[in-house]
Amino acid sequence: MGNVTRVKNILTGGMMVLLLLLGIFLIRGYLNGHFDSPETLRTYVGSFGPFSPVILTVIQALQVVLPVLPGFLGCIVGAGLFGAAGGFWCNYIGISAGSILAFLLARRFGVGLVRKLVPVEKYDRCVAWVQTKKSYTLVLSLAILLPLAPDDFLCYFSGLTGMSAQRFVSIILLAKPWCILAYSLFFAYII
Repeated sequence: MGNVTRVKNILTGGMMVLLLLLGIFLIRGYLNGHFDSPETLRTYVGSFGPFSPVILTVIQALQVVLPVLPGFLGCIVGAGLFGAAGGFWCNYIGISAGSILAFLLARRFGVGLVRKLVPVEKYDRCVAWVQTKKSYTLVLSLAILLPLAPDDFLCYFSGLTGMSAQRFVSIILLAKPWCILAYSLFFAYII
């Protein structure tokens, strides 16, 4: 039993170090102005050449975990650089991975972490809102499905509820693609 606990602790520590390094990457890009507009982000992501899809996917995952920029900005860039289909896959994989990671971080580190990441007013408002809903699963599913909902915060709050990880992952994987697909098609063909 001691070896399993040790492996879990090493994996958790490794994940936290990786998340910290990726967070520094994101914050550095933000401070250098790479996230100021779709054009600056497109130039930044495009500068990575053949690794651009991977970079956009990582940025989209991190923007959920460390909410520094709106996710639709990455959707604009993905559609502009890689077309509707390529942009969709980068954004869907990144946002889904970030959503699941946010859930797991909240589950592992609890209210203390969520309070540090979410402004107090939003935290109190979301807690009050979640507590008044009879079927949080349905509310979460609809919020994930619809554009402009506070998805990032809801992923963290879901980690604080009794919802199973399997149910949360199912909601993300089944409801999230529709909103991202709509963004991808809109930004690729209409804008």
